Amino acid sequence: MTLDLDKAKEPGDAGSGATPETLKAIPVRHYGRWVAAALALAVLGLLINAFAQAKLNWHALPDYFFDADILKGVRNTIVITILSMVLGVVLGIILAVMRLSKNPVTSSISWFYIWFFRGTPVYVQLLVWFNLGLVFEYIDLMPIYKDYWSSFMTPFLAALLGLGLNEAAYMAEICRAGIQSVDEGQTEAAHALGMSHGRTLRRVVLPQAMRVIVPPTGNEFINMLKTTSLVIAVQYYDLLQAATNVGQTSGATVEMLLLAAAWYLLLTSVLSVGQYYLERRFARGSTRNLPPTPLQKIAKANLLSFGNRQAGGSA
Repeated sequence: MTLDLDKAKEPGDAGSGATPETLKAIPVRHYGRWVAAALALAVLGLLINAFAQAKLNWHALPDYFFDADILKGVRNTIVITILSMVLGVVLGIILAVMRLSKNPVTSSISWFYIWFFRGTPVYVQLLVWFNLGLVFEYIDLMPIYKDYWSSFMTPFLAALLGLGLNEAAYMAEICRAGIQSVDEGQTEAAHALGMSHGRTLRRVVLPQAMRVIVPPTGNEFINMLKTTSLVIAVQYYDLLQAATNVGQTSGATVEMLLLAAAWYLLLTSVLSVGQYYLERRFARGSTRNLPPTPLQKIAKANLLSFGNRQAGGSA
């Protein structure tokens, strides 16, 4: 930004008593920004033109968007996402408490679990769970349950264990960071009032830690939804498997993959909106003035435009 000093008061006018004129700020022109924007628009136009001229049956997307097989895959994807996240969050909280424990045995077990599951790909873990029948012929939980491993480890169970146990390792670190963000004085004050360690954790520590835990947990939920596409490796019928099957039968393979991508975008967008309102709720205790929601912004804009029209009409 530059200053226009042509109209500023001269040094000789110091004793004249005249009021100096206000300096005028002239913004510096950033031509590089316009060049970068033009290049970005050009690349976007080339991509749109390339897909427009490609040999794709775009009518297949709306035709199969609500196909019965596709909707079944969407339902199964949502179910496995929710159940895997529930398993990951519950086990993650337990592992976080174990990691923070002063008992070296529980702390070491938690550390080893997190080290192992974060250090190996989730795709490999899914395959291991699904193929353990090659190593164990039976699963024997006498006197509760006994059956062949191939009958016990269904595609659904393999997907649930592979995704949920892997997610627990990441949730454990998120929960540990949230618990450690709460001042130790809160715990000491609760203990001074006679509260047990477990009750202090439930009533004092975790409610305050949620402000730190919720945002990354929302991101993990969205990431879990996309990671479910890997369960095709264990033959679980999810959205990607459904799109692949429909694409093979209809001959529109690429089109069905684009349809699956559209469904993933739709589901992640819904989850993003839910995450926004959840974060806003937990921010009430730390922020005096909460940012307006999208609906509040729209309502405010409509009120301003209505007020401007009324003022213009009365004038």
